[in-house]
Amino acid sequence: MDIPQGVVLAFDFGLARTGVAVGNTLTGTARALAIIDSPTNDARWQGIAPLIEEWQPAFLVVGVPRLGDGTPSTLTARCERFARQLGGRYRKKVFTVDERFSSVEVSCGRDRIDDKAAAVILEQFFREAGTASDSSSLE
Repeated sequence: MDIPQGVVLAFDFGLARTGVAVGNTLTGTARALAIIDSPTNDARWQGIAPLIEEWQPAFLVVGVPRLGDGTPSTLTARCERFARQLGGRYRKKVFTVDERFSSVEVSCGRDRIDDKAAAVILEQFFREAGTASDSSSLE
């Protein structure tokens, strides 16, 4: 996969919260960055804008949920729309990743795992792109 090099932001889109992770293609690592409380689209965009400004990502990654058998879930279309809007708003390339197991992977009895789920999504992207590091962390 031919991907731009540099800092990457990944998003775990949710109706109430959106998790954000940051990573780097050079090291292939990812870490949880923020949870944006997003009861409205405006709140979501207001939370995303300063992160884009601060991190100046080379590109973006969005997790798209599917059911266990790979068919679309109730949120699949919303996440794909979010990915298109994100790319258009910030004029960045956006890659999508099947996130069906990201929240399960980080489930640890804690309610707010969205940022850690975003880190898992980004780590999965790095693995699929062949840039993953053994030192990827959810911390």
